[in-house]
Amino acid sequence: MIGTLVSLALIFSQLSPLAFGGGNTILPEMQRQVVDVHHWMTKVDFSALFALAQAAPGPNMMVVTLIGWHVAGWPGVIVTSIAKFGPPLCVTILAMHAWERFKDHPWRRYVQLGLVPITAGLVGASALLIAEAWDGTAVLVGITVAVALLSYKTRSCIRCGCWRRAR
Repeated sequence: MIGTLVSLALIFSQLSPLAFGGGNTILPEMQRQVVDVHHWMTKVDFSALFALAQAAPGPNMMVVTLIGWHVAGWPGVIVTSIAKFGPPLCVTILAMHAWERFKDHPWRRYVQLGLVPITAGLVGASALLIAEAWDGTAVLVGITVAVALLSYKTRSCIRCGCWRRAR
């Protein structure tokens, strides 16, 4: 049990600083570690925990806590939560202090522009990983595509304001 808790702490403390653009960017490596490397669960179990975490209120990285619970019960919950959320808290505090201190420097814009494609790629890889483990029927695929299109159209309309003109 202690070895498992140490492994959980190492995995999530190493993944924690890599979560640029949100926690979902580390899902592929998280899934690889808990499914392929340590064999703590199957891809289907991982996808089910991810879906449960997304449906629950709270932070979108609730999957970390659920993995800890699945692997080691309450001690796993505590270890994975501290390992995942502790380091970014410290880094965020330091980064926000530096970001505010250098708010008038032009390099800030270039840093932000450089992080956009990295974040988009990591989020796309996460979406593909979850989609791979899903065994959907034609009806479920149709519903997923319809919801994705509706979400995209709604977000576009909110941005451009055309939904206000349609009233």
